[in-house]
Amino acid sequence: MSDNHLHEKNSVIDLEKDSSSREDGVSVIVPGDKHGWLSHPLARSLLSWGVEERGIVPVPEEEQMDTQYYKIFFVWFSMNFNILSFSTGTLGPIAFELGLRDSCLVILFFNLLACALPAYLNTWGPRTGMRQMIQSRYSFGYFGIIIPAVLNLIGLCGFNILNGILGGQALASVSSNMSWDVGIVIIFAIALLISFMGYRVLNWYERVAWFPVLIAFLVALGVGGKNLYNAQPAAPATAPGIFGFAAVLAGFVITYSAMASDFTMYYLPTVPRSKIFWYAYLGYLVPIILLECLGAAAVLASSNVPSWSAGYGAAENIGGLLEAMLSPVGNFGKFLTVLLSLSVTGNIACTLYSMCFNFQVMIPAMSRVPRYVFSIVGTVIALPLSIVGAHKFYTALTNFLSLIGYWASAYGAILLVEHHYFRKGDFTTYDHSIWNVPGRLPWGAAAITAVIMSFALIIPCMNQLWYAGPIGMTSGDIGFEVAFPLAGLLYLPLRKLELKYQNTQY
Repeated sequence: MSDNHLHEKNSVIDLEKDSSSREDGVSVIVPGDKHGWLSHPLARSLLSWGVEERGIVPVPEEEQMDTQYYKIFFVWFSMNFNILSFSTGTLGPIAFELGLRDSCLVILFFNLLACALPAYLNTWGPRTGMRQMIQSRYSFGYFGIIIPAVLNLIGLCGFNILNGILGGQALASVSSNMSWDVGIVIIFAIALLISFMGYRVLNWYERVAWFPVLIAFLVALGVGGKNLYNAQPAAPATAPGIFGFAAVLAGFVITYSAMASDFTMYYLPTVPRSKIFWYAYLGYLVPIILLECLGAAAVLASSNVPSWSAGYGAAENIGGLLEAMLSPVGNFGKFLTVLLSLSVTGNIACTLYSMCFNFQVMIPAMSRVPRYVFSIVGTVIALPLSIVGAHKFYTALTNFLSLIGYWASAYGAILLVEHHYFRKGDFTTYDHSIWNVPGRLPWGAAAITAVIMSFALIIPCMNQLWYAGPIGMTSGDIGFEVAFPLAGLLYLPLRKLELKYQNTQY
């Protein structure tokens, strides 16, 4: 073994040698150096309060002790049981001119398909004990993974911006004295606190956060459900409308693939993979389908209900629409609107949590900086952008969700081909001793080249507001459908060539 390899391996040992773990499987990592971040009294106090410090260092198998597997269902359920899912459903009628039936059919079919990829990647966390971006180093390499990490950071930040806008709108709609900007600040402050604490607090919060949201939506259906049948008949659906809406839905769900195992790496390695898959799959599927269909129905009916139309307004205020739906129950309705506004904090908090690891992968030297520091960095980035973009919500939402589905689809295909074809489905090939050793990981040239080359066909298949390719103009946006098989097929010969010259054996 070379001196460099010995140095890297010793670095891993130094990071882990003073580790301790709690009964829930969450480890506290104390770096071996005496002058590290955690030697500061404040940092040690945070650890004693239950703040999770562990960043991208893999969890040793003996420390993976969490057996409360049902928690992953509530993580994804609460993340998606919020007004962002509701607002995404409104895009079917608003942006793509689909009727209620067609919108709901697209929502059902494409979510059944798209939710499978991130749910499957959830099952890798217990087997590898690694964060999602660290697992991806075994396909994209130590340096190559920086590109997906940057793209994922952009995507996660974008989701936080959208959630912050929606939460701020809803919170401000219940008080004439509160602006959207103040509402956005309150939403981010709550989410930052939850994310800062880490794994244990996140899991606790996500287990309870969905219930008041459920009450609010049930009351909204109870007092306004009769109006959902008043939607105007829509024109026949077109291929561009169907596939354009599908691209938005795919962008909403497939991007969870890049953070899937961040929440399952502490689970017992022997847990049946089918159990994790179905917990995660239903955690995505149930809230997304229900709320997206409700959003489509509500926005179609709003033009026929004066109070709903006034709440929604020319500014396309989703929070105002929800407040109007709940207005028949008076002040209780305002209270429920506040609860709905807070529903986005669960999504923002989990997203901030995953952003931490992307920062550490993007700048490897930052792997020694405690995870919670990057929760603050992520908030500092997203908060002002939310305030600036608050009045152009629908344009931002449509463009953003459509665009990020392309790279995430190609990313997922490469991980699957690497794992099932080249590694024969063997998780022991994800060797913990080399997770941070550039020379022993794949070069990453094959993965990056496959993603880049796939865009030669993705671009003609795009149909965005700012660009429409020749294929996309006729068929609608099928970029994410093309990205998945094409990137996987391109990766096969490129990875074989890379292995030939790298001379690596599994």
